[in-house]
This record gives sequence, structure tokens and C-alpha cells, in this order.
Amino acid sequence: MLLPSLPSALAYGGDYNPEQWPESVWPEDARLMREAGVNLVSVGIFAWSRIQPTPKTWDFAWLDRVMDLLHAHGVRVCLATATASPPAWLARLHPDSLPVTADGVTLHIGSRQQFSPSSPDYRRHATALVRRLAKRYARHPALAAWHVGNEFACHMNECHGPHSTRAFRVWLKTKYKTLAALNAAWGTAFWSQLYGDWEEIHTPRRAPYASNPAQQLDFKRFTHEAFFDLYKLERTLLKAAAPDVPVTTNLMGFFKPLDYHAWAREMDFAAWDSYPDPALPDEGRHWAAVGHDLTRSLKPGLPFILMESATSAVNWRAFNRPKPAGLMRLQSLQAVARGADGVMFFQWRASLSGAEKFHSAMVAHVDPERSRIHSQVRALGAELRRLAPVVGSVVHARVAIVMDWAAWWALELEARPTKLDYMATLHAVHRAFYAQNHAVDFVHPEADLSRYVLVVAPVLYLLTPAGAANLSAFAQNGGTLVATYATGIVDADERVVPGGYPGLLRDTFGVWVEEWVPLDDRFANSFRLLGKGGAKLACREWSEFVHVEDAEVLATFTADLTAGGPALTRRRVGSGRALYLAAGLDVPGWDALASFLAAEAGVSPVLAVPTEVEVSERVSADGTRHLFVLNHRHKPVSVPLGARRGVDLLTGRPAARTLTLGPLGAAVVALPPAGQSDKKPGR
Repeated sequence: MLLPSLPSALAYGGDYNPEQWPESVWPEDARLMREAGVNLVSVGIFAWSRIQPTPKTWDFAWLDRVMDLLHAHGVRVCLATATASPPAWLARLHPDSLPVTADGVTLHIGSRQQFSPSSPDYRRHATALVRRLAKRYARHPALAAWHVGNEFACHMNECHGPHSTRAFRVWLKTKYKTLAALNAAWGTAFWSQLYGDWEEIHTPRRAPYASNPAQQLDFKRFTHEAFFDLYKLERTLLKAAAPDVPVTTNLMGFFKPLDYHAWAREMDFAAWDSYPDPALPDEGRHWAAVGHDLTRSLKPGLPFILMESATSAVNWRAFNRPKPAGLMRLQSLQAVARGADGVMFFQWRASLSGAEKFHSAMVAHVDPERSRIHSQVRALGAELRRLAPVVGSVVHARVAIVMDWAAWWALELEARPTKLDYMATLHAVHRAFYAQNHAVDFVHPEADLSRYVLVVAPVLYLLTPAGAANLSAFAQNGGTLVATYATGIVDADERVVPGGYPGLLRDTFGVWVEEWVPLDDRFANSFRLLGKGGAKLACREWSEFVHVEDAEVLATFTADLTAGGPALTRRRVGSGRALYLAAGLDVPGWDALASFLAAEAGVSPVLAVPTEVEVSERVSADGTRHLFVLNHRHKPVSVPLGARRGVDLLTGRPAARTLTLGPLGAAVVALPPAGQSDKKPGR
């Protein structure tokens, strides 16, 4: 159970910032929370200056009263460490704690996250703050979890100041030991970049032309570890004070600067912030789904919490469209359907001042009794209480997409023959399987793959020997492995693996690639799946000159420089198979290929449904299946359940043979364990 203090209940609530309001408002907040079904709030995220108004002055009395008030009303607290935004006095006393950009510009106070992760003064004051918080509230009855920082590196994701430069050199000395080893790894013989003294090495600042890619990659690793080290520092202090209280922070989905595979190992449960754009409903629902799937995958077998979302409009897009009635509910149920054990919002009460005062909230700028948003908030709270049986259940995916932050960093460095968008490709692959209602996990190349039957590795540009061996073993042991173009090109030092792409996977796929042929609007291509009635798929962005050594050709290119050459191949590997795709695809192409690969691997969705209807299944420890059916259409839809018999948890009534869902409607059907009778209750 994620939060022992919330037994058999989904977490529901949001960020609560009482320091922004007079104390006379707090009792009304607590009353409204209780009436709306709120049972968890995040407190203190940006309260450092209120807790420590001067370097030598501390004020916890107001926070004591907030914690006591919430406890009295049955609301638990995810207590933040308040280190996300330092007070102004830190910059005044320690100006070198401020971050510096690659252009040498210092970022000043007046916003948030104005600190260098390598600043010893920031770390010293943050440590003192967390120690005091941990000691004071470790045993408070309202405490449900600790919330470390907030959206680490969201706005300031690298620093080139003096502290970061010195810390980078220390990091490099630890990794390479000698300058000779560093010069070899970075290939500094190119362009006369040989280093003869550690003091000659700087962070990769603005340069006349493309910087050394291996240096850039190491700086990304260093920067990730600098922020990660801050998180671990605070986590250690919190665990020392309260070993049994879970610790987390709010991740941001596919956030490039930080390797969340590593972070998840130090988090008791995963949590993330999701803000799909209501002006782009189709893109938005997939954007949220892919983020939920990633967050769920970070802690296999454990639910996550949607830590932040919006009740309606946000304030930071150029065009901030409010959500139509029903969309906030549907998006919240989508999170639960894909593995969340909690739905939270930013924030509880809309601010009257500051940069986010026009961001929607659970309590808007109007009377809650007359607010359309707050009425939806209350209705959602009631429905989430009915979904208590879902708590602790998990999604079992049989399809996985390989995702590696190091490969992302390396693929999008400057020194490339043609620009490739790592995340766009991953999203395209996921979207195809999502549209067909296949549950999909995201996995590291070296992760345990034994639970999957189909693993797809898109543009896995950087690949280690351990990752290559793990992927090959998956196919050897009976799995269906798929890799795309631009996979296995370089090693961990950003050095090309010689002998033909895909490098270390060449023998697994039985092919080698000699040359890349990028595509754009001027150079069109396609390929046709071989065999009777084979589909013709349009290529986009990429194609390759492929040489077959020991593989079956499933499709050939129809045009351009690669005409007649292999576009899709398959090789038997042990008791499994390995397929190599040498081309980028458009949306219809990925849809067709996903169908082909699912059939190849023998996987099928849990339920056949009309388009724009999303289906997901969560399974409890006792085998009970919870079938979520979500209608993303703005018109009614009918979904046959077939022989399945169960109870719709949202209504409490037996589910009909055919579900009728209204516009943006949903059903959550509890079904008996697989193999047991699906008869209606009482028969």
C-alpha cells in the first residue's frame, strides 16, 4: 500500500498553500476539503521563506496549526521539504549560489528554482531546513508522506557557474582517474582538444561551433547526478527521522534532463504532474496516457500517484482553453485506469496574486457553492471513494518499449548527420499500441524483460554491452524483439561501434547497415510488406542501406536511393525472433506495423472496443480484475462486454451485457479472477 495512513482509499486532493492566505480562511478550507472527499494535500512546497524568514529565524507555529487543523478534519499531509525555491536572503548572502547559463548569464531571484545544484551554501541551508522539518513532524499524526523539493530541474536544468565547474571536474576525476583516460574517452585528438591539466576543463559553455559530444554527454550525466544527489541528501535525512514514512517527489513524465529510471530506485512510490492540453483532445489524451505508462513502469508492480493536474485551464500556455464538463473527471479516471492510486491537483485554492493566479484550482476565485469547477471536484471525490476496491491493483503489460535517457541525450547532441527527435519516435510507437488498447510498459535496456512477449527498441542510438546482451537474451528466450533505425550506433562514450550498424546487435538481427538516407518532403519513400495483399506503408524522416547476412526480408523499399533494399527483416533467434525496421513511419504506418507485431507476438487487447474508447485492466492481489472503459468521444457509445459479468463500481449496479457510455463517459467493471465464473452476482 502506497500510503498506510489511507487504508483502502484512493488519494484525492492537491497542493495546499495556506501561507498565501490569512488564517481566517483555513477553517473554511478544511471544511470544504472534508465535504469534497479530500483526504490528502501537499503542504509547504514553496514555504521556505515563511518557515525561515531570516538565516537565524525560524517560524513553525503557523505550520503546526495547519497540520493540526487538517488532522482534525481527517485530511492527511504529504509534507514538502520547501527546498524548491530558496528565500531571497540566500542570494543576498551567497550570490554565487545563483545558477549561470551556458552563455554566462546569472539567473536571479524573482521566480523560483534560482539555485545551483552544486552550491555548497544552498546545500548547507537546505540540509538545516530539512533536518528541522523532519525532527518536528516525523511523528505528527497528519503526516502521510514526504514530498522532496518540487519538479526538480523544471526551469533551471543546468548550471555553468564556478561551483558547477569545480564539481564537474571532481566528477570527471572520479570517473576517469587520469587525463589520459578522459582524453581517450572524449576523443580529444580531434580538433586539437587534448587536455593537459584538469583546470583546463570547463562545463560545455557556448562555443564557436559544435562542442565535443562526449563532453556534452558527460555534462548531462553530471547535471542529472547533481540534482539527484540533492534529492538523495534530503531523502536520507527524512528516512533517518521517520523510516516508515514514504518519500517521493513529483516527476514530469518524459523530462529530458533527469534519468527517472535512477530516481525511481530511491522513491518509495512514483508520482508525476500531468497537464494535457484540452484544446488538443486527441493529442492530450495520448500525451497523458504515455506519461501514466512511463510513471507506472518506473516502479514495476506498484501503483503511482498523479501528484498534479488541472481542474480546468492552466495559465502558462499561449492559449489556455478551459476543460469542458466531464473532461476533468475522465482524465482523472484515465490516470487511475493506467495504474494511479491517487488523483491530485494544483492547487486547492486559486491564488489571488503571483505568476500562477490564473491557473485553475479545486476552489476557484468564486463562491464554491456557485462554481461549476468545485461541483465537479465534489462529484469526482464521491466517485473515487467508490473505487476503493481498486487500491493496490496493478496493470499487467505484455508489451514494452525500451527507453533510455542516455540514448536520448546522445541522439540529440549537435553532431548528427540529420536531426532525429527521440521523444517523437517513442510517442509514435506508443500511440500505435495505445490506440489498439495494448498495455505498454517502458523499460531500461538492462531491465528484467521476462514478463513481456514483445519488446520494441526505437532509435536506441546509444547502447551498452550489457543492454545489448539483455535484449538479445530476451529474443533467445522466446520473445519478439523489434529494433528500429538508428539503434546501437555508439557506446557509452559516444564512440561509434565499428563494423556496421546496429553495432553490438548486428548478429542478433542478422543485418548490417552501411549508410543512412534521411527523408523529407523532397525525397519520398515507402515500403511494402511482402506476401499476398501486403500493405504499402509510407516512410518519413529516415531510411537505410541494409545488408542482409542471416535474416528473412519481410518488406522492401519502393523508391529513392534504397529502392529494392530491405526495409523490414526478421531472424529466428533461439526460441524467439528479432525484427529490424530500417525506416521511420507516419501514423497509419505505425498503426499497421503495431497490428502486425502484435499478431507476430500473439498479444491482443483485453476488450475489443470502438475507436476513441480506451480500455485498461488492473488486477488485484486476489485476482479480481478491474476493467476501465473510457469514452473519449463527445457522443454516446455502446461497448459489448460479451460473456463478462461484473459490477460497475461507479454505479454499484451489475454491469449490463452492453455498456452504454455517454459523451466523455466511463465505467469501471469489477470482474472475478480469470478462470472463475463471470456470472452475475446472485446467480
